[in-house]
Amino acid sequence: MRPPGSRGGSRRAILKRADASLKRLRVDAVDLYFVHGWDNETDVSETLGALDDLRRAGKIHHIGWSNVTGWQLERICRTAEANGLPMPCALQPQVSLLERGIELEILPCALANNIGLTPWSPLGGGWLTGKYTANERPTSATRLGEDPNRGVEAYDNRNTERTHSVPEVAAELAEWHERPMSHIALAWLADRPGVASLLLGARNVEQLADNLDAASLALKDDDLNALTEASDTILPDYPYGFLRDWSEVAHRDRLGRS
Repeated sequence: MRPPGSRGGSRRAILKRADASLKRLRVDAVDLYFVHGWDNETDVSETLGALDDLRRAGKIHHIGWSNVTGWQLERICRTAEANGLPMPCALQPQVSLLERGIELEILPCALANNIGLTPWSPLGGGWLTGKYTANERPTSATRLGEDPNRGVEAYDNRNTERTHSVPEVAAELAEWHERPMSHIALAWLADRPGVASLLLGARNVEQLADNLDAASLALKDDDLNALTEASDTILPDYPYGFLRDWSEVAHRDRLGRS
């Protein structure tokens, strides 16, 4: 049993794990140190205070956060601002052509607070490379082949009509540009608002080199629009669908009056 205040985002845990990371990496400081998620048992001011102490000691230079909701990110920012503590400069959410849920609340909050995005799983756990099909469960040495129940990327969860319709559009553009489908998906994501860098989960040097080559591809507006439309997030009726429809009606009224 761990003593109270020794796990998650607690001060004791943050300081202990940061020192362990520096020792494993054999470096004096980490340029960007991420907190992996929200801790319901620790006040965020305690976490931020510990990170500030690490920054003042020269052990980390900047902080980032992963896997939070919009209200949690706003709480982090306002707590930092009110107490003179370091603001996160980066956010690490899951984003891809198959997962755009952050656009509802998290992305607007990040943009309002000048926080850059470093998305994880930019290829949808491998779905956006064309390696998975609707009728054949993966069994080879791939992420889902080794673990088909891999959390939010699980094969059965992602094996939907929408999942297969998005790669169809990406595949058409890949053929047109004479590029792998993965390049299309990465180029689209790199062009999205707020995206500063992509986290690539390459299994070997060859995959890494291929993914890095996507940086040389600049998609045209028509290509980007086609991918954005095909992967559009299905909004819950309330409040998001309601507010979108309300905004569209108001926009038409303004056009009519002008």
